[in-house]
Order: sequence, then C-alpha cells, then structure tokens
Amino acid sequence: MSEHPVVDEEQWRAARLTHLAEEKAFTRARDALSDARRQLPWLEISNEYELKGASGAVSLLDLFGDARQLVIYHFMFGPDWEEGCPSCSFWADGFSGMIPHLRHRDTAFAVVARAAWEILDAYRSRMGWTFPWYSSLGSSFNFDLGVSYTQAQVDSGELLYNFGTQTAMLEEPGISTFRRDGEQIFLTYQTFSRGLDMLNGTYHHLDLTSLGRDEDSLPWTMAWLHRSDQYPD
Repeated sequence: MSEHPVVDEEQWRAARLTHLAEEKAFTRARDALSDARRQLPWLEISNEYELKGASGAVSLLDLFGDARQLVIYHFMFGPDWEEGCPSCSFWADGFSGMIPHLRHRDTAFAVVARAAWEILDAYRSRMGWTFPWYSSLGSSFNFDLGVSYTQAQVDSGELLYNFGTQTAMLEEPGISTFRRDGEQIFLTYQTFSRGLDMLNGTYHHLDLTSLGRDEDSLPWTMAWLHRSDQYPD
C-alpha cells in the first residue's frame, strides 16, 4: 500500500469538512450550469426519420410515446460489427433500471445504433438489457446527429466530432435530448465525449474511493474494461 497521511478522528473530520465546502461549491456551480443548459435555444428537427425496433418501422415521434421529452443514447454499433462497443456497453448496463423513473418525469428513453435491428436485439438479449433499442440503418439519423461518419470524413482528419472539436471515428457515442410540441420535434441538447462521463454510475462510485478509477498506469483510460459477460473469473 502506498504511503498516505493517517490522522486521528478530529483531524480526519476537519479535513473532510474543508473538502465538503468545496463539494458544496461545486454542487451549486453544477446547478447553475444545469439551469443555463435548460435556457439554451432549441433546433427544430424537420427530417422524418424511419427507425426499426421490436414492433417494426417507427418514426422519431413514435419514440416519445405519450411523453413530452425523449432522451436518446447513441450507441456505437456499426452495420458490419459483430458486437457492440465495450465502452457503450459499460454505460448501457445502467440504463434499464432508470426507464420507469424517467417515464414518471414525462420523459421517454431509447438507444439508437446503426447495426441491423436483428443484430441489436440479439446483443441486447445476450447482455440482459430491457431498454428500447432501435436501428437507424438506412437512415441519415446518426450522421445528422453527429455520431456517425463516412470513411472519407474519418480519413480527412478533420475536426468533426463533438461540435467540431475532435477528430472522428466511423461511430461515436453521444446523448441527444428532444422535446415535442404536438408533432413538432426540437433538439434541445447534445453531449459527447467526456460530457457522457457523468452518466456512468460505476465511474462515479469509483470516484468516491481511495483508488479512484485507477487508470493512470494503463495504456488508455478504459484498457481494463470488458463487456459485463466477458470478465475473467
């Protein structure tokens, strides 16, 4: 075990209270940022996208059900892939349980990827997920929402992903949130890359521990990660 300060209870509590003040300041700043996010302008979605799910072809409007809001997770699963992205799978492990809670806040949730529906459904079954999943194969949906790119775009090395701040791979992850007014649909927010970080419960539990995410010595940050059914015994 590495050397680390060890103190008595009074000193431990004093240090914790100092850090608590910093945490509370961060919470207030985060609340202010969330409020500013809700004040951002909206973008009307005029394209009529056809997606495929368990009940066949559906529109983007159909994904709302009777809710006013819709959250979509853009899952990295290309048309020629045999398995979904391990990182996206890491995030998706936490999705199913939140569906009924979102529903009671007037919000629908869905996952969309470009692989064929039958491939997605088989992978979802394998992983034990129950959230609604849709294929956008044959649609420009992923490309229009900034999470899929052509090989020519990737090869160009242009800054395309995350609002033109990062180079892109063929498939990228993201979250898009939508609001509807009758049959009108508006894109209200998107986040990509590290913006998805706060949506991963496992990481944030690890952040509370003494080791944290413990990734600094790895070749890349998620080199330790496996799909949940592929960890060695």
